[in-house]
Amino acid sequence: MSESAKKIAKIESANQMDASRRGFFKQAVAGAFGAAAMMNIVPAGIRSSAWAAGSDAPELTEVKIGFIPLTDCAPIVVAAEMGFDKKYGIKITPSKEASWAGVRDKVVNGELHAAHVLYGLVYGVQMGVGGQQKDMAVLMSLNNNGQGISLSNQIKEKGVKDGKSLKRLIENENRDYTFAQTFPTGTHAMWLNYWLAANGIDPIKDVKTIVVPPPQMVANMRIGNMDGFCVGEPWNARAIYDKVGYTVATSQDIWTDHPEKVLGTTAEFVAKYPNTARAMIMAVLEACKYIDASVNRASVAELISGKAYVNAPKDVILGRFLGDYDNGNGKKWKDPNYMKFFNDGAVPFPYLSDGMWFMTQHKRWGMLKSDPDYLAVAKKVNHIDLYTQAATQVGVSVPKKQMRSSKLMDGVVWDGSNPSAYAAGFKIKA
Repeated sequence: MSESAKKIAKIESANQMDASRRGFFKQAVAGAFGAAAMMNIVPAGIRSSAWAAGSDAPELTEVKIGFIPLTDCAPIVVAAEMGFDKKYGIKITPSKEASWAGVRDKVVNGELHAAHVLYGLVYGVQMGVGGQQKDMAVLMSLNNNGQGISLSNQIKEKGVKDGKSLKRLIENENRDYTFAQTFPTGTHAMWLNYWLAANGIDPIKDVKTIVVPPPQMVANMRIGNMDGFCVGEPWNARAIYDKVGYTVATSQDIWTDHPEKVLGTTAEFVAKYPNTARAMIMAVLEACKYIDASVNRASVAELISGKAYVNAPKDVILGRFLGDYDNGNGKKWKDPNYMKFFNDGAVPFPYLSDGMWFMTQHKRWGMLKSDPDYLAVAKKVNHIDLYTQAATQVGVSVPKKQMRSSKLMDGVVWDGSNPSAYAAGFKIKA
């Protein structure tokens, strides 16, 4: 166990001196997910072999899962550091990666068994527009919310407080404006494009966009390589901490409870190692539930802040991790839609409509030249049956519907019912 994990154990021990918290921890950490509770919900005929031997035993006992230094890598780190993986017969080795392109390549070639990865990256590879085509698999969603769009302090000095004032600035200044995102088909590119377009700024014609790995965003803004960026936390908060930028919008402003990172792998891996894939889901599900308990967030922030993981000050991570937002431009608020990892089982479920949405945006921005069979592709990529098996084993409720409905910042409703019309219906598109 790492020193950070030992610190967490000490913190929990102190917390358990409080009678009310002791009961909470027993329920949240050892109860519904504990080995005894798990066996109680598994049919008697399966109990003797589940996760120990026979057909349900993981085919691999060690799995290497890649991650990028972001707050939402927490489920992978917690599953490994807190020993949730061992309960299901596997050892997770988190592997810190330098860029999303590197994650993509290592997952595709099998150097990584799976990864904490951008939802849109998985679908880009599936469709052959985010790298060489490879059949991919989304095992579960890791989090909702918690990303952001930051602008440089030079833009702040010109009075830009929102998208409308940014549009006026771009129209009135005769120079190129540059914005960074983290991967062309990824989530941050789609949030940035959607936000710009909803404010009347064409992300293709009106500004220049570049790709920068998340941990390098703040340094690149500091030396003037971009006017703004879209990235996951804690790098928006770090831009404020380092006094180089401010937050102009959060991703939950764009789409409340939006899909973000997933536990992704190749379809080939799932076909070859289905029990291992299911064990990974179970371990990470347990981690997601653990993180979403507010009493655990401070200790998790300390854990992931270390150099082996996010490598950022704990306080930079913790504020927005708890929903305490300061935009660096005079506004502070408690955001009820901060980064969520479990939310009573709603977060980790791999909704078909979530995967379909990213394809509609790839079509909107000209990456896909024609409409695919959105639903068929999503059913192929999102392994709902495997997820449901894992969730049932650990007592996590599964939503009754495989699609969900949401209204985004521009008032447009997405429910997956007519993806072709949705993709074609935007005023600003490629």
